[in-house]
Amino acid sequence: MNGYLMPRSLLGFPTLFEELEEELIPSTTTISGLSIFEDGKNVYVEAAVPGIDPKNADVTFNRGILTITGEKTEEEKKKKYFRKASSSFSYRVLVPGEIDSNKEPKAESKNGVMTVTFAKMPQSQPKKIAVKTD
Repeated sequence: MNGYLMPRSLLGFPTLFEELEEELIPSTTTISGLSIFEDGKNVYVEAAVPGIDPKNADVTFNRGILTITGEKTEEEKKKKYFRKASSSFSYRVLVPGEIDSNKEPKAESKNGVMTVTFAKMPQSQPKKIAVKTD
């Protein structure tokens, strides 16, 4: 090693950047139930939330980071048996692009997929300026 520090990733441990990259940097493919894509006007974040009632999901957006959490709890009581099961999920992702802060993001859940839509800032278009002559 000659007195030099090796990056932790070379030793088999993730570096802080690699941890943030896995957790926050957007991808155009579905990874672990999360997908991010955009068109000319909006950025979309889709998250798998199977079996979760939208009323039990918490969706927040703060400083460019979208957080989606939720929990499902089931209880079954019979004569002598009691069963309790729960499942939960949590997604945290950095939303790419310039988001229009004047427009509220929209969230909807359908068929076990939550879609959060963010409006993008309108792109400035060049303006033609007329030159006056005397």
